[in-house]
Amino acid sequence: MKRSLFYFLLVVVVSLMVGCSEKDSNVKTDTSASSGGKVEEGNSATADMKLVNDGKLTFAMSGLLKPLNYKENEKLVGFDVEIGKEISKRIGLNPNPVTNPWETILQGLRGEKYDAIIGSMTATEERKKQVDFSDPYYISGATVFISSKNKDIKSLDDLKGKTIGVMQASTYVEDAKKYTDKIKEFPSEIYALQDLPPGRLDAVITDKIVGITAMKESGLEIQTVGEELKREEIAVAINKNNQVLLEAINKAIADMVADGTYKEISTKWFGKDLLE
Repeated sequence: MKRSLFYFLLVVVVSLMVGCSEKDSNVKTDTSASSGGKVEEGNSATADMKLVNDGKLTFAMSGLLKPLNYKENEKLVGFDVEIGKEISKRIGLNPNPVTNPWETILQGLRGEKYDAIIGSMTATEERKKQVDFSDPYYISGATVFISSKNKDIKSLDDLKGKTIGVMQASTYVEDAKKYTDKIKEFPSEIYALQDLPPGRLDAVITDKIVGITAMKESGLEIQTVGEELKREEIAVAINKNNQVLLEAINKAIADMVADGTYKEISTKWFGKDLLE
């Protein structure tokens, strides 16, 4: 009888250990991330935030969007990463940035693989049907880029019927459809922009910041065309029915702006305040 009970308990313990160790293969954790100070688990202020991991704010991004979020020496860095770490610190949590393919990043959030998306996601009305968004943490705009050698495209009207590159599952897919049905989707805007100089694409629609940074840092011979297609409010996405976490994130963003920390981070990466 005792031996039977022993084996029964052993099976239960092993089953629990296996269940707790399961991870989604698409989600990659940046093990080098550190908050600079350990936060006690079970903090009463964060108890109602419905966190994936106690004591941590796990936030996702593609990791392919330089200078917003990308890997350098196997470590996640960039503007989004620093904003995420600062938010985490201010709400009493350790930061846990992870990567997930952009085309499934919303599904991963709704599947509770992470607590938030801090990865330069535009707060669109369509996305608001699935998740909640914080107040914006930067403002940008969709912009058209072409090769510097392209003499055929002089205005947005000239995009009609051209081959346009965009990031997979981005809002830019719909923007491109207004001009053409020749649309090529890429896992990263950087890959699309690199196809402009050799002429594999006629144009790319992407975030203004991403394109301008590629021009300056990578030396890509590209240029903008026309005015911004639209103004975009970039915000933190979290699951619905998590008001406690949403309010905490909004307060953290507001406090960062008020005490000058936000401007300091933004100026470090872009030379200006992206909320102005």
